[in-house]
Amino acid sequence: AWKSFKSLASLPRLPRPDAADALVAHLASLRDRHNLKRAFAAAVFLLERRPGTLSIASLEALLRAMDSANTPAPALALVRSMLKNRVFPPFAAWGSFVIRITRRNGCFDAFLRVFEESCRLVLDEKVESMKPDMASCNEVLEGCCRELGSVAAAERVVEIMSTMGVSPDPESFGSLAFLYASKGLESRIVELDKLMDALGFSDKMIVLKSLISGYVKSGSLELVSSVILRALKERHDKSSYLLDEDTYGEVVKGFTNGGRIKDLASLIIQAQELESSQDSVGIDRSIGFGIVNACVGLNLLDKAHSILDEMNAQGAPVGLGVYSSILKAYCKVQRTAEAAQLVTEISAAGLQLDASSYDALIDASMSAQDFQSAFSLFRDMREARIPDLKTSYLTIMTGLTENNRPELMASFLDTVVDDPRIEIATHDWNSIIHAFCKVGRLEDAQRTYRRMIFLRFEPNNQTYLSLINGYVSAEKCFSVLMLWTDIRRKEFVQFDHDLVDAFLYAMVKGGFFDAAMQVVEKAQELKIFIDKWRHKQAFMENHKKLRVSKLRRRNFRKLEALIAFKNWAGLNG
Repeated sequence: AWKSFKSLASLPRLPRPDAADALVAHLASLRDRHNLKRAFAAAVFLLERRPGTLSIASLEALLRAMDSANTPAPALALVRSMLKNRVFPPFAAWGSFVIRITRRNGCFDAFLRVFEESCRLVLDEKVESMKPDMASCNEVLEGCCRELGSVAAAERVVEIMSTMGVSPDPESFGSLAFLYASKGLESRIVELDKLMDALGFSDKMIVLKSLISGYVKSGSLELVSSVILRALKERHDKSSYLLDEDTYGEVVKGFTNGGRIKDLASLIIQAQELESSQDSVGIDRSIGFGIVNACVGLNLLDKAHSILDEMNAQGAPVGLGVYSSILKAYCKVQRTAEAAQLVTEISAAGLQLDASSYDALIDASMSAQDFQSAFSLFRDMREARIPDLKTSYLTIMTGLTENNRPELMASFLDTVVDDPRIEIATHDWNSIIHAFCKVGRLEDAQRTYRRMIFLRFEPNNQTYLSLINGYVSAEKCFSVLMLWTDIRRKEFVQFDHDLVDAFLYAMVKGGFFDAAMQVVEKAQELKIFIDKWRHKQAFMENHKKLRVSKLRRRNFRKLEALIAFKNWAGLNG
């Protein structure tokens, strides 16, 4: 196709528009650089020779491919060619791709010139299709503020937005706030604040977060603290996170790189005083938690503990949010001694561990196979009236299952079975029964089964399958017969193919042909198909030498059952 295009392009007459357009779209879809160059060359050629040939969809596909390939120069060249040859697709079809790719590659200033030209077309020539929407304008403004760091460029974009009738929103003000804070332009920040009030923007959290990032960049850490405290006072939704993880990370880097641990501790202390009057602020939404958690996320665990030590040195009460993040980090890296010491400090401070802290401690204990510590922690958790026990309960049960400790699973389940906060179901008992059967402890499995029924938990097919497979593996088919006798007429048992097949196999293997035919009758009653081959094999392996003449003398009923089974299985031929 490319060779044909090159041949046709050399002729006075150009290829058909639909064929040329399809070629560009196809080459762009291949996503390799060689074909991307071909697509670019073909697109520019067509824009120069016959501007109306290329569809918006093909241009968009080509720019998307350039974005994926991270090639800013061809993308800018393509847009310039479009403008030069007066091809004006909607800004939304090309703008976001080129903004993203130029910001990523440090050449946003080149895009800005293209943006200004497209806006000139909107204003001077009334080309409405080229008008960027609010989101696109904000992307451009953010590029001026964060990539270029140019006050002049940013304010020029704001002026263009105003001329086009695009009003700034909180995102716009946030970008400007970052720029002014990073440049130390306090008077501009005051003006920005007043303008937001005049326009009726009461929620300034986006702007405050941007100010924090800007002040961190400029090294104005005192102002970082003051803005965080202001944001804490002004936030409307007390249940939301004040700052995101990235912003907390910026704050921590700024303070720790400057050796300002004492100032970080002071910030947390002041924040705790404000948060104490805001009852709905959760532990993991506190400033202390956010800062310490960022330290942990940046592998600065020792710095996090230094903050804790500094708070203690200043005689300030330490909130659970500060302790919690450090505690979880110690648990995660199996520093159990430090975690235990921290728990002691938390108790001494009169604080109560929350559910997530207990979860982390129990998970660490189970990972270290320290099951008794896990049980002790879970007991403390219950006594502390923690409402959510599910995560820790599952952690313990899963850990014991993985370590093949069914006896501990059974005793643990017995201690918590009456706790309404824990939703125990049949599958919990099944896990224990299966684990006992797996290691050949069939009496314990049977004891658990009886205990399960006594406590009014209804067995299901998985319960029976575990028991049957365990008994068969241990050559205890008589126990399967007893189980069959017990449940065959119970209405709650939902017989399916697997359960019927397992019972029949055990009956045949054990030589209980009367019961085997009862299973066959049950299958026929429920219209369950049984593959006879497996059961023929079981008969041949276990009863090949069984003589009908001997049975005739011993047990006529068993003889009848044997003949019936052989007839059913097709063994009399």
